[in-house]
Amino acid sequence: MGERRAPYSRLLPRLLRLRRELAKFGTVGALGFLVNVAVFNLCINVLGLAPVRSGVAATAVAIATNYLGNRYWTYRHTDKRRMHREAGLFLLFSGIGMVIENGALAISHYGLGFTSPLADNVAKNIVGMGVATVFRFWSYRTWVFRGGAGGAGGSVSGRLLGLPAEEEGEDRRMLLK
Repeated sequence: MGERRAPYSRLLPRLLRLRRELAKFGTVGALGFLVNVAVFNLCINVLGLAPVRSGVAATAVAIATNYLGNRYWTYRHTDKRRMHREAGLFLLFSGIGMVIENGALAISHYGLGFTSPLADNVAKNIVGMGVATVFRFWSYRTWVFRGGAGGAGGSVSGRLLGLPAEEEGEDRRMLLK
């Protein structure tokens, strides 16, 4: 019976780690959200830029803010020996998130004709950013800020499931017993 409880006894610590990670990611994301909304509205209302151009500029500033917050707070415990690779992957996945976020704005503004400032903010900062945030959380924790001493640990299946390398190794060892 004790052997049967072993997987469940490891579940709680993993859920607690995930909760802390989500809380930190959310805090960094909230700051990035404020930066994104402020720069977006500044570009549209003060500088007079087009909506999508404003969205791309705002997202770029928020990406820089989020990288610093995630690298030095949310994922500070991960391997720092491959920071150039990490930064490249972060920019790649952030760029995909930028396309998702501003794609929703472009569809709303140019495709559906919702051109009010409120509609632009809802399309970009609620719909687009909501979908992009889910994608970014998964991609950052799976591919960018990976745990483990070597930074390259873990199989493709473990990364796809979002398991940090050390946890995937523990699960694999448990299966071999």
